[in-house]
Amino acid sequence: MVINWIVLLISALVPIVVGFVYYGPIFGKAWMKVNGFKEEDLQGANMAFILGISFILSFLIAFGLSGMAIYQAGVVQLLATDLQAGSEDAENLLNTIMSAYGDKHMDFGHGALHGGTSAVLFALPLIAISALFERRGGKYIWIHFGY
Repeated sequence: MVINWIVLLISALVPIVVGFVYYGPIFGKAWMKVNGFKEEDLQGANMAFILGISFILSFLIAFGLSGMAIYQAGVVQLLATDLQAGSEDAENLLNTIMSAYGDKHMDFGHGALHGGTSAVLFALPLIAISALFERRGGKYIWIHFGY
């Protein structure tokens, strides 16, 4: 299975663009309030560094979600050892499965379903656990989970 690096790189931009809008005009003031920030506190940051690291981390998210959302990747992973060993049976099985099911669940809605499920099952618990230990309130959790 071929990895579409262009799509992953473009996908890595999505959280940055969404974050710019979400933590800016939509919830910027509420985010600053729950964190106790003032405008002056945010001045002078190295935005190139912050955006660069954010892009790398967003790429990791896109890469990870692609492996969870594209079921065909699981078939390739299941047969990987045999395929690498040059097994004709594994190659034939992969071709048979891909010809019958290779285009299933390859749409925006299916990706959105996996994104939403991952948000609830992974992102929300991680944000909430950190927030609880940091003694943050529910508003802090919901602002970040909403993003």
